[in-house]
Amino acid sequence: MNTPLTRYGSAAGYGLSQEQRHRVLRNTYWLLALSLLPTVLGAWVGLSTGITMALSGGLGLIVFLGGAFGFMFAIEKTKNSGAGVGVLLAFTFFMGLMLSRLIGMILGFQNGSELIMTAFAGTAGVFFVMASLATVIKRDLSGMGKWLFVGAVVLMVAAIINVFVASSAGVMAISVAAIGIFSAFMLYDIKRVLDGGETNYITATLALYLDLFNVFQSLLMLLGIFGGDD
Repeated sequence: MNTPLTRYGSAAGYGLSQEQRHRVLRNTYWLLALSLLPTVLGAWVGLSTGITMALSGGLGLIVFLGGAFGFMFAIEKTKNSGAGVGVLLAFTFFMGLMLSRLIGMILGFQNGSELIMTAFAGTAGVFFVMASLATVIKRDLSGMGKWLFVGAVVLMVAAIINVFVASSAGVMAISVAAIGIFSAFMLYDIKRVLDGGETNYITATLALYLDLFNVFQSLLMLLGIFGGDD
């Protein structure tokens, strides 16, 4: 289920002071770190129960996209209330549950644990680089948004098609493209908060979580293809 997810945008508000912008970014980072806990829990539940192992092909795609977009819609509806945090954490649990199928496949390799840790470290490294770049780049990057969104939609369509085609070359191409596009999305999303273009930390966390999820998933897929040791 290597399907990149796009996300809803939010209204820009550039009237925030620097202190307010940093507060939004700080809250975003804290909630992002917290959101990783339900993700790990969801992956553990999925591995322990095997509940997602039967979700393959079209059925897995329907459950994944239906659940993910349903949660994202609910998050946007509740983002201005305390319930938004709870819905976001429930969403990250769901995403961990869906990720458990891929993790289970990777753990089938003798070096599966090493591959997972490598993918995690690689994702953390990408995040660190993009976050650092966002703090030093002075130019407005808002124009990137529409191009990245188009790229993500094309990527998602290609991933959906490949679910039915089942091409290994397609998986590799989609994974490489997803790493590039969602790494750029990290830079764009963090810069939006720093520039005052995103004022809601729940929405900002959702965007960054999806960036991290897609980069991690794609790295893990590539490592499994090229580095898996039977």
